[in-house]
Parts: sequence; structure tokens; C-alpha cells
Amino acid sequence: MKRVVVGLSGGVDSSVAAYLLKEQGYEVIGLFMKNWHDDSVTISNECPWLEDSNDALLVAEKLGIPFQTVDLSEQYKEKIVDYMFSEYEKGRTPNPDVLCNREIKFDVFMKIALSLGADYVATGHYCRKGIIEVDGKETYQLLAGVDGNKDQSYFLCQLSQEQLSKALFPIGELTKPQVREIAAKMDLVTAEKKDSQGLCFIGKVRLPEFLQQQLQPKEGLIYEVGADNPIYSVEKPEFDSLEEELAYESKNIDYKPEFGKVVGKHQGAHYFTIGQRKGLNVGGTKEPLFIVATDVKTNSIYTGQGGNHPGLFKKALLVKNPEIHWIREDLALKDGESMDIMARIRYRQPLQKAKLHKFKNGIYVVFDDPQSAITEGQFVSWHIEDELVGSGVIS
Repeated sequence: MKRVVVGLSGGVDSSVAAYLLKEQGYEVIGLFMKNWHDDSVTISNECPWLEDSNDALLVAEKLGIPFQTVDLSEQYKEKIVDYMFSEYEKGRTPNPDVLCNREIKFDVFMKIALSLGADYVATGHYCRKGIIEVDGKETYQLLAGVDGNKDQSYFLCQLSQEQLSKALFPIGELTKPQVREIAAKMDLVTAEKKDSQGLCFIGKVRLPEFLQQQLQPKEGLIYEVGADNPIYSVEKPEFDSLEEELAYESKNIDYKPEFGKVVGKHQGAHYFTIGQRKGLNVGGTKEPLFIVATDVKTNSIYTGQGGNHPGLFKKALLVKNPEIHWIREDLALKDGESMDIMARIRYRQPLQKAKLHKFKNGIYVVFDDPQSAITEGQFVSWHIEDELVGSGVIS
């Protein structure tokens, strides 16, 4: 009998995942990951992880499976929290959830599971795993979940063949309503529980406030740049090569204070991200202000009016070599090669038509339609039909 360790988070998805595996005849062990125990940063006095681990325990008891809690907060702090701070300080916007899956759930946690004699690790993600043969070798596919509304393959875009080989996604064939229905039928305490929001580690802590407690505030200026500013209508130069052209298309505009007018103050450029419009506290404009650029060196924020402001849009982005990741290593591009794909630059964004071009310094992702708020530090994933084949960090 194959043994599976399920990461029970205290939510409905992982509860139903455990139940389904048991139905399928696996020997199931439930493990709850405790990732955070620094109470000095919990903003509310609720203790989410205690409540969650309790729910996970009740589910395990109900299903009659062994259960234990593992404390991964040390590794968490080192691999996720420290990384987030360093990214924010550089003015990039990290994605802790993608990293948490790569570094914690399918690495540290997986090693613990395997040390317990497990054959597989299962999670409550809405995605599927496929197995195909490539050149006589078993190759694993990361496929979209059947529920188009909840497809979470994006969060797993950094997994390796090795990690996928040991992963199971029991609810990938189901929709959220079906999952809730099963939980209710089984009378699981998590059946009605709301989906968790916020970070995958601090539960009820909101990210900006959490960061603000750690990063020092420093006052700076907010500039508004008009949509009719000449920087947006610069003649495109002639290029000697496709690579030069793509480098031009993916480059950020270098904003300067003289491009705009001062419309307010902020408490630190590193708290803000491109495309953001809440939290600026600047009134009196006809349309809401969106952030088109932040500059942590000069501690300035540049904004524009309305969601169609030209400063928000770009056609191409670059993923540098060390940050390119192919799940399907057999499909990896060599220098000079290109490939038609579908891509997304954030979770839940509908897939966009695009093309990959591989050069010496990395991969350019070139979209058919200009994309709004391409954000440094976030992940871009690329897909062929319903398979996520690779991803990388936007540079």
C-alpha cells in the first residue's frame, strides 16, 4: 500500500484531498506545517495557526488518519521572509506563495514526508499532474485544474520534475463547489470555512503592515505624469537585430521628477508596487491614480490617471538566465530559438497569447497585446494548451 503525506492546512481543499486519497486506498498521514511563531508581528490578536492546526486535527480524527504538526518556522524565516524583505528593499515585488511551494511545501516538507516513508506528498491545489513518455523517459506534466475559476497551477510554476514525480493533487479534477459538497457530506469541520486570504504563512497579517513594521518608513514624493507626456510618444528607433528590439521593448522608462508634478507624499517607495491604486491617499484627480513606476534609489513614486494610462503598458519582458525555469526540461529553448505559447504575469490573469525568444542573456516574453503592470520580481508562467511548461522571474 502506497503511503501519502497530506499537508493539512486546516482548510477545506486539503481536507477533501485527504479524504479522497483514503477512498482511493492510500495509507494517509496528515501533517500540519507551522510556519510562523513571531507573535510580535501578528496584527490582530487572533491566532490563526492555532485555529487552523486545530481544524486540521479534527479533520484527521474524523478521517481516522494519524496527524502531527511540524514546525518549519526557522526554514520559513530564512527562505521566504528574508527573501521578501531583500526583494522589497530592491524595489521588486516578490511572490511568496510561489516560493513557499518551491522552497517549503515541496522541499523541506517533502523531505520530512519522505523520511516518514512516504511515496508521495499531496496538497489541496487545484491542478493536475500528467505523465507522458519523452525519449523513453517518464516525464511529468503540470496541468491546469478543471475548475477554470480556481486553477492554481501558477503557484506551482517553479516545481521540478523531481518534485512533481512525488506530488499528488487529488482535487484537481473537481470544482470548488464539488469540494465543498464532499466536505459537507462527510461532515468535515472545514466544509463552510472561508478560503484563506493573505500570505501563506502569516494568516491574518496584512503584508504592507507586516513589512512596515520591519522596513523603516522614509518620506518621499508622489509625482503625477500626464498621459500626453512626450516620453510616451518617442519614435521607435531602427534596430539591427530582433534581440536589440526586444531589449528596447522590455526596458522600463527611466522616470525623472521633471516628467510630472508633485501631487502628494508617501512613507516609502518600497511599500508600493506597479499598477497599485489603493493607499496613495491623493485626491482631487478626475480618474484614480495608478502607480506606473517606483524608484527606491530616489524614494519616488510616479503615477498616472486611469487604468488606460500609457505608462502602465508594455509588450515585452525579460527573464534572465539564472531565473529561467523549465518544468518540461525537454522543451527548453536554445539560444536563437523561439516558441509560441500562452502566458500569464499574475495569478488568475486569463492566459495571453505570446512568444518566447531565447538569447544569450535570457528569454524575452513578447505579448500579442501590451500588458498592464508587468511587475519586477513577480513570476511569468508559460503554457502550451492546459500545460504549464515553464516560468521565470520578471527582471
